[in-house]
Amino acid sequence: MQAALFCFGLGYSAGFLARDLAGKAWTIAGTSRDGATAPFRLDRFARGQPLADAAKRLADTTHLLISIPPDDAGCPVLDAHGDEIAALRRLRWIGYLSSTNVYGDQAGGWVDEVTPPAPSGERGRRRVAAEAGWLALGARSGIPVQVFRLAGIYGPGRSALDALRAGTARRIVKPGQVFSRIHVADLAAVLEASMARPRAGAIYNVCDDTPSPPDEVIAYAAALLGMAPPPIEDFATAALAPLAKSFYDDSKRVSNRRIKEELGVALRYPSYREGLAALLT
Repeated sequence: MQAALFCFGLGYSAGFLARDLAGKAWTIAGTSRDGATAPFRLDRFARGQPLADAAKRLADTTHLLISIPPDDAGCPVLDAHGDEIAALRRLRWIGYLSSTNVYGDQAGGWVDEVTPPAPSGERGRRRVAAEAGWLALGARSGIPVQVFRLAGIYGPGRSALDALRAGTARRIVKPGQVFSRIHVADLAAVLEASMARPRAGAIYNVCDDTPSPPDEVIAYAAALLGMAPPPIEDFATAALAPLAKSFYDDSKRVSNRRIKEELGVALRYPSYREGLAALLT
């Protein structure tokens, strides 16, 4: 039986995984909001625009990835196609991409997968509800569902290096603030490892080994480029859009022990230092 991946939301992160698997003779398909086609077949999907004949379109799918975030009404994929997905006969793995924002603010403390979710904002609360919905689908259908709580994703074309080159990088300092990150290549490796070892109901934090202040990352990237770093801005007085400001509501250190011990993942980029240096070459 040929492995076939279908990605609801075949964008930056899912696309990195899809290209890896396509090189291993997997069949790849997915969705986008605009129905673009290259380099894989992508159907149009959005809330209010479900797949046409989803049962037929997904019939050969063996692995299903959901990377579309929930909206104020819930998870669009679960709402539109949950019943059809639960009835798929060839499906043997479902991955739902969530976020570490479900843990809320931990004042810089450590969290792992047994830490109770305590989201501090609406986006985190939506993620908790969507996770529960997908795990419930797995429990009633018998299809193994895995939840991946992602830290901030960076990689080719989306990093502090690119922001510095574009002149948009800012060095915001909030005392005690730390973020976790993950290189998109390591995210793809975690997903592939889970596909090889599916465990129903599993939850995985996906991050590197080195939670760090965001201003430190910008300064390091500037040094790699031989540029002067942007001036330090105090978070308390910095002019930030509401969404950008909301990212500073939560400060925590996220443990990735489970992806190593259970999935056997060895991170290629255990910190932003290795990841940014590799992007520079």
